[in-house]
Amino acid sequence: MTVITKEDLIQSVQDALQYISYYHPADFIKAVNEAYEREESSAAKDAMAQILINSRMCAEGHRPICQDTGIVNVFVSVGMDVRFETDQSLEDMINEGVRRAYMLPDNVLRASVLADPAGKRTNTKDNTPAVIHTQLVMGDKVEVHVAAKGGGSEAKSKFAMLNPADSIVDWVIKTVPTMGAGWCPPGMLGIGIGGTSEKAMLLAKRSLMEPIDIHELQARGPSSRTEELRLEIFDKVNSLGIGAQGLGGLTTVLDVKIMDYPTHAANLPVAMIPNCAATRHAHFVLDGSGVAELPAPKLEDWPKITWEAGPNSRRVNLDTVTQADIESWKPGETLLLSGKMLTGRDAAHKRIRDLFAEGKELPAGVDLNGRFIYYVGPVDPVREEVVGPAGPTTATRMDGFTDMMLEKTGLLGMVGKAERGPAAVESIRKHKAVYLMAVGGAAYLVSKAIRKSRVVAFEDLGMEAIHEFEVEDMPVTVAVDSQGDSVHVSGPKTWQAKIGKIPLANVE
Repeated sequence: MTVITKEDLIQSVQDALQYISYYHPADFIKAVNEAYEREESSAAKDAMAQILINSRMCAEGHRPICQDTGIVNVFVSVGMDVRFETDQSLEDMINEGVRRAYMLPDNVLRASVLADPAGKRTNTKDNTPAVIHTQLVMGDKVEVHVAAKGGGSEAKSKFAMLNPADSIVDWVIKTVPTMGAGWCPPGMLGIGIGGTSEKAMLLAKRSLMEPIDIHELQARGPSSRTEELRLEIFDKVNSLGIGAQGLGGLTTVLDVKIMDYPTHAANLPVAMIPNCAATRHAHFVLDGSGVAELPAPKLEDWPKITWEAGPNSRRVNLDTVTQADIESWKPGETLLLSGKMLTGRDAAHKRIRDLFAEGKELPAGVDLNGRFIYYVGPVDPVREEVVGPAGPTTATRMDGFTDMMLEKTGLLGMVGKAERGPAAVESIRKHKAVYLMAVGGAAYLVSKAIRKSRVVAFEDLGMEAIHEFEVEDMPVTVAVDSQGDSVHVSGPKTWQAKIGKIPLANVE
């Protein structure tokens, strides 16, 4: 019988979560680089360059790939010939590993987990509890798959109870465009087929922890129906032209993973969960010999890519920018922002809305007139950092606040990731404002453009407090201009037409 100590499991979970916070899986880096090399869309190529550079910087600096360091998902298989030497439950040991990982002083990770989700939504401060799935298996080892799942990609999870005669491929191709770009493509699609509703979702999530091997499958050919589906869905999703960050391009997904399970004759449950450009997962086995070893990848595994603003990039001083200036900006144009901006996410926007509803003034440090707001919840700084990784959050979550903010605060523009919904675009057009997009999955790179940071309001909200950032040459793309033209609409349509494999009418 194998004896596994409490400390060996706790330390292994802690080490794995720290490891995946700054190391992309090598297969993911290889796949993104291959996509980067063959990409023909300059906007998508630029986004992937930033993702790859950010990834290398994180590997070198041991800081998070993304400011959203995820909710922890753990799949643990316990051999029935294993005995734990512990005074805690299995879940308590795993959660202690999570707690230690997220509070490690040398690489503090952002606590994003909220208790009382339908009520007060109070941050647990240490990112516990994890979502843990356990099974007993034959053997004398403990096998663990651990992942940190970002909220932006998790929010795009989909499920359908299809009829047995329905086409899974048709459902996927119809559904993927509805997910927008908030899941930060290029990434992976995990698909679960069969079982019951909850089993299909579990299969989809577990499949995302498998290595990227679609090109090997293409080379050898399919040997099962699920492999045929993988190839067909991979080809057709990429033919949608959504591209990196939803800007239009050749690569939307790097792989499609599928797991299935027997199901009832009357049912065809299908779940789909995307993994983002901050794909983070690790696998380890405990055999009683001590803490799991996680070999560090070699820096040579990362391509040597540099990023420079193009010759037509426009430098913008946020402290002096005017209405006339923003009305001259065009969709797809690259801007380099310098000066001061405020930050704000869901909770801060709700506080502002509530203050207006009560007829109260905004806090002294929150003057948005003629200014820009950045949708971000940064990681706490360590050592000499001004701020930790500070990439954009999904802008569509702020759509419901947009008209209020533009009408009542004098706000000129917003910075976030992914597309805006129709109502927000119309509000931007009506108020002649602008929406700028930063690259999701390049949080550490973005943070290097932030020269100063201070909390100005709602400090009790933690990472959702309002900060004032002073930035220098922060790269962004004009995503919605003052006329209401959106690159997230025009880009994918252009590239889908260029690729020419799927009629536009089939996915609208």
